[in-house]
Amino acid sequence: MLSRVFTVLAILLATFIYRSGRLVKHGIFTLPALPPSYYVNGDVQTHCTLLQEPAHTINYCEDMTFWDHLDADGTVAARFVIAGCDPNRKAWNTVMGPLRDPEPRAYLWLVDTVDNSLQRIELDGYPEGHSFHPLGIEVTPSQAGAPSILYVVNHAREKTTIEHFTISPDAPTRALWQRTLSSPWFVSPNALAITNETSFYVSNDHLMTRRLPFPLAPVLPLTETIAGLPLSWLAHVTVNPDGTITHEVAAFGVAFANGVAISPDGTILALSSTSLGRVYFYDRNTSTNALKYRETVSVPFFNDNIMFDEEGTLIVTGHPHFPSLAGVAANKTDARAPSWAVSLTPLSNQTHFAKSAHAADRKYDLRAPLSASEVVPASEGWEVETLFQSDGSVFGTSCTTLRDSRTDSLYMVGLYEEGLMVCTP
Repeated sequence: MLSRVFTVLAILLATFIYRSGRLVKHGIFTLPALPPSYYVNGDVQTHCTLLQEPAHTINYCEDMTFWDHLDADGTVAARFVIAGCDPNRKAWNTVMGPLRDPEPRAYLWLVDTVDNSLQRIELDGYPEGHSFHPLGIEVTPSQAGAPSILYVVNHAREKTTIEHFTISPDAPTRALWQRTLSSPWFVSPNALAITNETSFYVSNDHLMTRRLPFPLAPVLPLTETIAGLPLSWLAHVTVNPDGTITHEVAAFGVAFANGVAISPDGTILALSSTSLGRVYFYDRNTSTNALKYRETVSVPFFNDNIMFDEEGTLIVTGHPHFPSLAGVAANKTDARAPSWAVSLTPLSNQTHFAKSAHAADRKYDLRAPLSASEVVPASEGWEVETLFQSDGSVFGTSCTTLRDSRTDSLYMVGLYEEGLMVCTP
């Protein structure tokens, strides 16, 4: 019986290696030769700042999003970052484990992009006894001072839910809790992309989760991750006036569906497949929210969260070496995990056509100490460029990067990193 189990696992691993190619060599079997730090716009020591606070509650942040305050004509009057940080992640992580202690609540933080000042967001009206461990975060812009809708994926004690808040520019450090959204369809919610105030896309990263009883967990979810099994999905959720939801599967058959983002014009949706190091692009029907597969772009790491900037460039962040990340999560002594973030800029039709015949052989991203072209072939439709790299000694476990197109500033957080890093040209 045991030999059969090992045979099955060997087949699954071989399938994963075949599907992932060079990414497996660099991301699992070999520690990538990344520099201590690299920032595309200058020296990290002089261009990047680590934002921290004395109580260390802005540590282990997983996701963040821009919160724009718009004038009546729709122009951005002010921009903030809202980040979800969980200093207790090494004791409670429903994606990677362990599930040891869900009690200490996590935090939401507000960052002013003008002066990088930090303020903690209080959760007004949040139910006592309801644990709070944020993953995906999305907020609607505030128009002319009106309140915004804030949705937060919550990996709570009993099950994963989505928390619904409102937050207003006249009280930006107080999120008013509205309701907890729960559904049998919320098997493993991870990331969010809002389509309007009452609807959003949500990725479910696994079919088999760490919440399964032993010995099914951790064996089955780890197998699903490592073997790249295409069992996860993206859904579109509508919140009805009575608090119930309407759930529709938008894309199925994804290996570890993770970060999700919608282009500025709303016509393209991007979805991370973490296990395979790929970003799937879909054409989006803005009236029905239906998706039609468009293309795939490989990235040189196991991609986590993604975001579109205002120019339509996709910012992708992830983990270049999975064993190192697992070592940090397991709290191994002196463990550190590298970071990598890239931009995916759409090529013009003319450039696309000219390069399509030999796209896979084209060298690109040549300014970076470790070029992405050393790990994955070039894309026909997107230009990939490294924005930040680190072997983990300067900033590790990167999972989300935002880019402010107005200033070209980068904001980065790490799954098990202390503080929030800001890099400016």
